[in-house]
Amino acid sequence: MTISANEVKKRGVSLFDTLLERFDELIINVRGKDKYVVLDIERYKEFRANELDLAYMQTMKDIEKGNYKAQSAAEHIAELEADLKDEL
Repeated sequence: MTISANEVKKRGVSLFDTLLERFDELIINVRGKDKYVVLDIERYKEFRANELDLAYMQTMKDIEKGNYKAQSAAEHIAELEADLKDEL
C-alpha cells in the first residue's frame, strides 16, 4: 500500500498501526516518488535474518572456491590504508 508523506503528517504514526494490520508493508510517497518503506518489526527481523543467511551462504561459497586470503589484522589494515591512498 502506498501513502503520501502528507497523509502521514496529517494523521501521524498511528496511521501505521491501522494500515499494517491490513498490509505487509507501507510505501511512503514523497512528492510523487516512492521514498520509504514501513514494516512491522517482526517482518523487519525476518528480512534481516534472511539477509544475514544469504551473506553467510555467499561467504561459505567463497570459502569453498578458495576465494579468500588469510592475513593478520596488521596486514589487513595496511592493505586498507593503501587502498584508501590509491582512491585519493
